[in-house]
Amino acid sequence: MKNYILAILFITLCLGCAPKQSKATRAKSYSFHYVQPPMQATEEQQAAYMRDHFWDKFDFADTLYTTKADTVEILRAYATYVSNFVGPLNQEPIRNLMQRASVSKKMFDYFVMLSVKILHDPNSPLRSDELYIAVLEAQLASPHYDKYEKMAPEYDLRVVSQNRIGHKANDFDYTDRRGRTRSMYSLKNDFLIVYINNPGCTMCRDITEALKQSQIISDLQRKGQLKILAIYPDENLDEWHKHLGDMPTEWINGYDRGCRIERENLYNVSAIPALYLLDKEKTVLVKDSTNVGEIEYILQAENGKRKTENS
Repeated sequence: MKNYILAILFITLCLGCAPKQSKATRAKSYSFHYVQPPMQATEEQQAAYMRDHFWDKFDFADTLYTTKADTVEILRAYATYVSNFVGPLNQEPIRNLMQRASVSKKMFDYFVMLSVKILHDPNSPLRSDELYIAVLEAQLASPHYDKYEKMAPEYDLRVVSQNRIGHKANDFDYTDRRGRTRSMYSLKNDFLIVYINNPGCTMCRDITEALKQSQIISDLQRKGQLKILAIYPDENLDEWHKHLGDMPTEWINGYDRGCRIERENLYNVSAIPALYLLDKEKTVLVKDSTNVGEIEYILQAENGKRKTENS
């Protein structure tokens, strides 16, 4: 629910200056109409119903929706759908939605635009590479696109397919403040937070502070179960050196010599800061997040699971 509220605020801020609909347009039936789940169904059954029928009152065949509907309203509906009825790793509902939208190129393009705003915009609280993969795959499979139109989604798919949740993270070398170069995979703790950051950026300062204040992160660090690798991916080392004191000394503070991470697309650095949580085998548990609370939640769940298995 918190992410949904943030998403609505994000949509309002981004599209607050969108052209207002005329009174004549508003009088027509181009508003989004929500379906209602069966009242006698269980909560789980209602959620499943909404996942399958959420868009039933939207006329995908009527391309006038793409020009006459209030885009903010449709984005809010999309945010509601993703936040409440689509699981974080469940691509099937998004795949089905794009299939329904493919009735025409105009409608398909419209839902690609909506998907970019909700699932791919770096500032969207509902951003999800895993779900956005379904959109990109739909574009590549679409008969509406020629080979040139498919070049951009093909590139994007290669980028977002890196470091997927449940898969091994890409390794990289980092150089620390003492000039020593090591590989990320050489760190052998139970958990590793990879924190891609730019020194001095406002959000980076906020995330650094949140990581420092986290009780579970501090506890796991003290027990030697967790390390934080703060990595600077750019070339201006003077800026990195100037802000070395911003990071706690118990963190590993390094930079990417030669900018290999960006050059080889090992990680998506188009939106910085970014947090990744990896387990002992370097499997991705949290990908490209700016939410320390999400890291804490997964750490608590994983740590509890390990205690249960060992008891």
